[in-house]
Amino acid sequence: MYKILFLFLVMAAFSLKETNAQSLRIATYNVRYDNPQDSLDSWKYRLNPMKDLILYHDFDIFSTQEGLHHQLVDLEEKLQKFAYYGVGRNDGKEDGEFAAIFYKKDKFQVLKKGTFWLSETPDKPSRGWDAALPRVCTWIELKDASGKNFFVFNAHFDHKGVQARKESIKLVLAKIKEIAGKTPVILTGDFNFNQKDDNYALVLDSNYLKDAYQLASIRYAPTGTFNGFNINTKGEDRIDHIFVSPHFIVKKYGILTDSYQGRFPSDHFPVVVDLVYKSN
Repeated sequence: MYKILFLFLVMAAFSLKETNAQSLRIATYNVRYDNPQDSLDSWKYRLNPMKDLILYHDFDIFSTQEGLHHQLVDLEEKLQKFAYYGVGRNDGKEDGEFAAIFYKKDKFQVLKKGTFWLSETPDKPSRGWDAALPRVCTWIELKDASGKNFFVFNAHFDHKGVQARKESIKLVLAKIKEIAGKTPVILTGDFNFNQKDDNYALVLDSNYLKDAYQLASIRYAPTGTFNGFNINTKGEDRIDHIFVSPHFIVKKYGILTDSYQGRFPSDHFPVVVDLVYKSN
């Protein structure tokens, strides 16, 4: 009888601990650069629906790809609880697309931050291997209200360079080990490779990062992550990913297919995960 009671109390305590665990809602979102040729899908029409989507789904942290400086400023003005870090890929300042990371200012303290280029010379603006364009990986170390610190890395891989994508994932994995060490890590981004690609396997074979999609207890993935602004989009290719280190439990994974008036806020769907820390 006493053994049964003891076991019940232990299980109840564990359940309560998990319920009260610090949770993180993390998203990755290719916001599509401001291209005037996008007509009714141009940025001036998409900004408010995107803002509403982000606020409704209550992201704590969301990584962006492709955003130009003025787009990030627009989002920061609309989302006043958020700040962001990132640099333009062309000059390390404001020129070119960003791989930025937004975070709630009242929930996280910034400890460290940085950017490296996906190239043979990662410490300066550069284009690597057979890539068509310069590409970057942005990272930030945050501390949350519970006192736990973790890193978020955010990358946008080249859409044409086959060798560049392969070398880029090797570089990112090496940089994560160098910068983060044994600290918890979340890797987000538009990787321009799907879940069947050899580069995807390279991530999983690292034995350090796993796909949140595979780990999630609850999964909502009705389609792939690229829609091309086509409301009739179909497919299952996930080229936008969230990978996590073993420090996290993935409670939920979702590809958010929210639309407005028959249109999408971007040509990619945002991917969102709910994470909790594993018990020590």
